[in-house]
Amino acid sequence: MLSPTAAAEQNDRARTYRRHRRMSSLSEFNDPFSNAEIYYGPITDPRKQPTRPFLSSSSQGPNNSSAPSILANKNTISFPGSLTTTTTTTKSSAASTSPTSPTTAPPPPLTSSQTAALLSSRKLNRTRTMSVFGNVSDFKKGSINEYNLKRRGSEDDSYLAAKGNRRFFIEDVDKTLEELLAREDTDKNYQITIEDKGPKVIKIGTANSNGYKSVNVRGTYMISNLLQELTIAKSFGRHQVFLDEARLNENPVNRLSRLISNQFWNTLTRRVDLYSVGEIAMDTKIDAPGAKNPRIYVPYNCPDQYEFYIQASQMNPSLKLEVEYLPKDITPEYVKSLNGTPGLLALAMEEHFNPSTGEKSLIGFPYAVPGGRFNELYGWDSYMMALGLIESNKVDVAKGMVEHFIFEIEHYGKILNANRSYYLCRSQPPFLTDMALEVFKKIGGDNNPNAVDLLKRAFKAAIKEYKSVWCSEPRLDPITKLSCYHPNGLGIPPETEPDHFDTILLPFTRKYNVSLEEFREMYNDGKIHEPQLDEFFLHDRGVRESGHDTTYRFEGVCAYLATIDLNALLYKYECDIADVIEKYFDNKFHDTNDGTTTNSEHWRHLASIRQKKINKYMWDEESGFFFDYNVKAKQRTSYESATTFWALWAGLATTEQAEIMVKKALPKLEMLGGLVACTESSRGPISINRPVRQWDYPFGWAPHQILAWEGLSNYDYKDIATRLSYRWLYMMTKAFVDYNGIVVEKYDVTRGVDPHRVEAEYGNQGADFKGVATEGFGWVNASYLLGSKYMNNHARKALGTCIPPQPFFNSLKGEEKKLYGL
Repeated sequence: MLSPTAAAEQNDRARTYRRHRRMSSLSEFNDPFSNAEIYYGPITDPRKQPTRPFLSSSSQGPNNSSAPSILANKNTISFPGSLTTTTTTTKSSAASTSPTSPTTAPPPPLTSSQTAALLSSRKLNRTRTMSVFGNVSDFKKGSINEYNLKRRGSEDDSYLAAKGNRRFFIEDVDKTLEELLAREDTDKNYQITIEDKGPKVIKIGTANSNGYKSVNVRGTYMISNLLQELTIAKSFGRHQVFLDEARLNENPVNRLSRLISNQFWNTLTRRVDLYSVGEIAMDTKIDAPGAKNPRIYVPYNCPDQYEFYIQASQMNPSLKLEVEYLPKDITPEYVKSLNGTPGLLALAMEEHFNPSTGEKSLIGFPYAVPGGRFNELYGWDSYMMALGLIESNKVDVAKGMVEHFIFEIEHYGKILNANRSYYLCRSQPPFLTDMALEVFKKIGGDNNPNAVDLLKRAFKAAIKEYKSVWCSEPRLDPITKLSCYHPNGLGIPPETEPDHFDTILLPFTRKYNVSLEEFREMYNDGKIHEPQLDEFFLHDRGVRESGHDTTYRFEGVCAYLATIDLNALLYKYECDIADVIEKYFDNKFHDTNDGTTTNSEHWRHLASIRQKKINKYMWDEESGFFFDYNVKAKQRTSYESATTFWALWAGLATTEQAEIMVKKALPKLEMLGGLVACTESSRGPISINRPVRQWDYPFGWAPHQILAWEGLSNYDYKDIATRLSYRWLYMMTKAFVDYNGIVVEKYDVTRGVDPHRVEAEYGNQGADFKGVATEGFGWVNASYLLGSKYMNNHARKALGTCIPPQPFFNSLKGEEKKLYGL
């Protein structure tokens, strides 16, 4: 039993814990950072480290199946969250337990070698919350009295503490945050970067002294991480907070990977329900009177969803949510008529049963958005994000996006650019078959009947899309039998910025002597017929369908190009469909949409034909590139694009072609930070009248990297894929460290200092945040996780210290160089 004094002290400590716990733990709140330990990083309390037994079972106490703790004669109370309270009994109170008790027999004393080994295995730092009598802590008065170290004046100055195990106490979050910004954020953008001119040092109170003593936190990385931690604490109303130094000085590779897996995906995930539909339906991209209120368009044959959205509008009348049915036949004329009243398109939903009320309700499948201003489900972005989500074990979101794509093909005829009304005529690069296969494998494959059902439904939808969208006019060229990005549509794309096409439209305003606004209205209403302008917007819609908006590769010609990227994807469709029909449809697929029956041989024959056509019209052995083919001009282009490697990802290139590509094409596209979107010579000169385009040199994009890594690995060039992934990860990590944790949509792969600084149309999504980044950007997040799989421990350490690619490669020894294709 505890003495009255000891019991009172223990109660005081418990009350202190309860008082402080609410200041530091985030686990009780519904917040995007889940809880403090997940967000804040590595656990530095040694008692929370897993034990590593090295003693025989005879040394273990009867009530303990693991190795005995060296914290003998101590009662340790560990609480969740970032604050831990430890209570220590005195030697006399510990002795009050009878040594002869059959349930409390003490373990034999540890030898000095055993003690040293256990200390080393658990990386134990001395507990800092204990009372001190004289200059020796109670910890030293226990049964292991031979471990006779003297406590120093302040444990925050100990050797282990200097290695990053210190703990800080921020007594006033608001005041510290204000001081930090005033001293360090010299450019006043609420970020602390290498460009700020502050002293890059701030004093913070130590937890061991309850804030009385202080230490210096130095350097851009640690200071910016401190800003992020304080911003989060403030956002949840924390007035005081405890911080581990390991949170501020965590290896950036580990920190970024963890943030992506545990936080960024959560922030990017959407799910339509009765309460979120209003916010998701709002469209910030369109500034028109008819877009002020959120609006939902529901397929004509989905009455359950219509009733659901009507219920949502009635539950919250202040939202002014408008719900409308779509007609059975959706024409370009009808889509244009909605431009003044744009809205969100309904997606797949599942039925939920509430056991407490006995009611059934609908809820949307989850999906991830790219980031920034987007709230809708996008086409090929979703495939890239799905790969990262699967890597993070968030397969439910990836699976949800497959369900949505099946729904879109069934009800809208295609996988849409995104689920907004103005995208109804436009698709995006097709990835559904591989996406469904990746999800299928992750959720159990053949051993899960639900997985098989999902796979079969997804492939039925993919076959419908293949036939009705990509292999039908106007997208299919009847001569070459190759496919183009060639969407239907009328008028000016409404989702663009108001002045986006001003330079194109100005000559016509002078011709008709009207203002820009008047001309837009007259042209969209069909009161003015300008074939030249019709041709321009035909190609502009094609560029947007390609996902590569914008690039000089496609400008003024996109709808007439059979591109290597699209046709490589369709070759992959044909091969995937053949395999799935053979295995899961008993090699006989009956298409209820057109009444045809096909087998795997039919689809492999289609793939063989496409492969021959691609080699005939697109392959250029002299340069080592697969080029696009202009079906109208009947000639191959010469635009050197990173999409040439999609032929490797799809598996349509021969081994000889792959070798030529590696020798001739790769050196032209490999830059400091990975693959560039195209070569500088292909892009051509830049001027006031010919501005830079974001899908051209010198920019690099995550999907180009991801597909190239996979494609090169498929052809036994994993070493080169490893080299390219190091370049990309270095660039991302360097920007993350130097610029306040930034992760953006695209990078300038030729810049070593500030690769995120991109001056092209549409800006750079992911850069506009204050204090702390909470979402990154979808496919870039995925690329970091996928690229990290190519890195060994040596490479990860080099990335963690931001060693540039060339010095890192030069430092490698002979055998190590082979791992990077050097």
